[in-house]
Amino acid sequence: MEQLNIRTIELRINPMSKLKLDLHEIYNKGWLIDKALNDIIEEAIDKKIKEIEIIPGKGSGQLKKKVLRFLDKPEIKKLYHRIEKDRDNFGRIFVYFRF
Repeated sequence: MEQLNIRTIELRINPMSKLKLDLHEIYNKGWLIDKALNDIIEEAIDKKIKEIEIIPGKGSGQLKKKVLRFLDKPEIKKLYHRIEKDRDNFGRIFVYFRF
């Protein structure tokens, strides 16, 4: 099994208190995508950060669909307030939390 190295995933807090997850490097590793999504949601909740930007990229749209399916799971859906798909950039999804 491949060793999980979260540093291969762009995951950082910017000055505006928003988390950003870029999935380009792990687009073909389903279990790693789920782990990264779980980790960033958990981090946002722990640090009370109100916004996550997820970048699945443009591509064929399959990765974006996977992310949206993940976010639609009942156990995940109850953790956030709403999601927004960027109208201007098809390759971004925003997840908002209420604290």
